[in-house]
Amino acid sequence: MKFIVSSTAFLSHLQAISRVINSKNTLPIMDCFLFNLEDGTLYITASDTETTMSTSIEVTESDSNGSFAITARTLLDAMKEIPEQPVTFNINLQSLEITVQYMNGQYSVIGQNADEYPSPVHLGENSVHLNIPANILLDGINRTIFATADDELRPVMNGIYFDITPEDVTMVASDGHKLVRNKNYAVKGSDRAAFILPKKPANLLKNILTKEENTVSIDFDERNAVFTMEKFKMICRLIEGRYPNYNSVIPQDNPYKIIIDRNLFLSAMRRVSVFSSQSSSLVKLRLEENKLIISTQDIDFSTSAEESIICQYSGTPMSIGFKAPFLIDILNNTPGQEVIIELADPSRAGVIVPSEQEEEGNLLMLLMPMMLND
Repeated sequence: MKFIVSSTAFLSHLQAISRVINSKNTLPIMDCFLFNLEDGTLYITASDTETTMSTSIEVTESDSNGSFAITARTLLDAMKEIPEQPVTFNINLQSLEITVQYMNGQYSVIGQNADEYPSPVHLGENSVHLNIPANILLDGINRTIFATADDELRPVMNGIYFDITPEDVTMVASDGHKLVRNKNYAVKGSDRAAFILPKKPANLLKNILTKEENTVSIDFDERNAVFTMEKFKMICRLIEGRYPNYNSVIPQDNPYKIIIDRNLFLSAMRRVSVFSSQSSSLVKLRLEENKLIISTQDIDFSTSAEESIICQYSGTPMSIGFKAPFLIDILNNTPGQEVIIELADPSRAGVIVPSEQEEEGNLLMLLMPMMLND
């Protein structure tokens, strides 16, 4: 079997799906890319058994159909060093000897039998279908993935929860300390449905969706989801379990509201948090009339810092404590020039929203407070 392909186009497809492959695999075949040549189209697949990603590329010339596998690391390292030019693959499907020829050289590798590669999963008859524009899906993943947990005891918190209704699609992530709820009214489901997308496939989608411009087709059942894009396809195992009722933890009546410049607040937080206690990272926010005082101290090392910034606030003075890295994360991932911070009292969660919500969208971030010593 023989085919010719552009070296740079081939490499970009390999790199896009190579992130699926784990550094250590129990099955040697899982260290490989699976290649399947059918009628002038080369289908390339990478998998870690739980997540499988495939892509296709048109070859410039081919003489027959067939399948084989090559160790991913070897092929990637070799292709990186070949500048743009046609590359010819000659494969002996009986002995699995593979010769790759380019302008002024060639190399030979031994492939593996394609039959050893695990076959892709198929969805059940009760699968649910959803179409979502690539930019909306990418935006939702970018806004929520930082808030997912790494909790072995509660695996449902380790992914992004997709809550689909006939009115909107909501993407939620929480680690128990912070929560992000990203609603989009432009995308609607035909019925109520939900699934939890694990962190690894969410990160893989994040990298690939930047190359996509059209609609992403999502099909899922109780165990698996299939994401079909123009150039890529991803099948992944979902996290099974019941996601907590996220709306019940969002405080509804918050009498204290601060409107503040996001970048001003973020840079002040970064400066002051350097001096916070290494064990707690506690930062105290003191609200006064049109002024926010950010302070922190580390008694063990006798360090402290305080900074005041102007804001719009007309309520009674109050103080509340937050974990600095969590608050910085939230400010980093909130769009817009100004943010609104809604508070009820120092023991209840703070709600952070952009001052201007995007059209057809609603973003809300929540952060649990820390107890102040004074």
